[in-house]
Amino acid sequence: MNLDTTLNADLHCHSVVSDGTLTPEALAERAKAAGVELWSLTDHDEIGGQQRAIDAARALGLPYLTGTEISVTFAGRVVHIVGLGFDHTSVELAEGLRATRGGRGERAREMAASLAAVGIHGAFEGALKYVGNPELISRTHFARFLVDAGHCADVPEVFRRFLTEGKPGFVPHRWATLRDAVGWITRAGGIAVIAHPGRYDFTPTEEYALITEFIAHGGRGIEVVTGSHTVAEFQSYAETATEFGLLASRGSDFHCPEESRVDLGSLPPLAARLEPVWAALADRIH
Repeated sequence: MNLDTTLNADLHCHSVVSDGTLTPEALAERAKAAGVELWSLTDHDEIGGQQRAIDAARALGLPYLTGTEISVTFAGRVVHIVGLGFDHTSVELAEGLRATRGGRGERAREMAASLAAVGIHGAFEGALKYVGNPELISRTHFARFLVDAGHCADVPEVFRRFLTEGKPGFVPHRWATLRDAVGWITRAGGIAVIAHPGRYDFTPTEEYALITEFIAHGGRGIEVVTGSHTVAEFQSYAETATEFGLLASRGSDFHCPEESRVDLGSLPPLAARLEPVWAALADRIH
């Protein structure tokens, strides 16, 4: 397999094990049909779907890297760190993720109470109907409830009116630290990657602090081409990867056929001058 920047790698997507709507098996089939040449399932704070993804990919002849996306609190905001190519039987990683998931249930009940205060009742029970794994109930599940119950026309409207800071339904959560997340991934033999850096709305100083602390803890990669980045951000984060000597990653962040901005395998390739993360993980591909 050619492991240069032209590889159609999709190393960021979600299944019903976290907040996606498709099973790991269905995602593998969709990725294969879309021409993906290297795939990773990166469920939020969870590796319970990894063996299913490995088995499904193997049955299709689709090269696979293990993956997860860990929620981290940094500078008072939530940042996501993708882990790739780790040992999915790592006890330390599994226990760390379990602890990170632990506060979601209480947070979800507080979100429902906040929505009830503005006249939207039954949100907790409503959101649970969309949850494949109750330990991973999230804002996405509440958003689907709000759309299907007729409170909003679509998911973007939900996040304009609800569930974000200063709006009904928003409840902060204390996630893992950057040190924890990067450490769990690297000690399990994987590579840590900053997910969709363009989404965080950091100032240049804050972004520099994130990247330098990430590197100090052993982080090695950054998503350059991803579903939420603009074409200009593809370019700017390619420059960031080069400036800091980071490996470049690529992934759609696909969640659902009806909701996701881009489909699996549909993004442009990485710039030729970049060093792709998958080249450093060649010996970890299933």
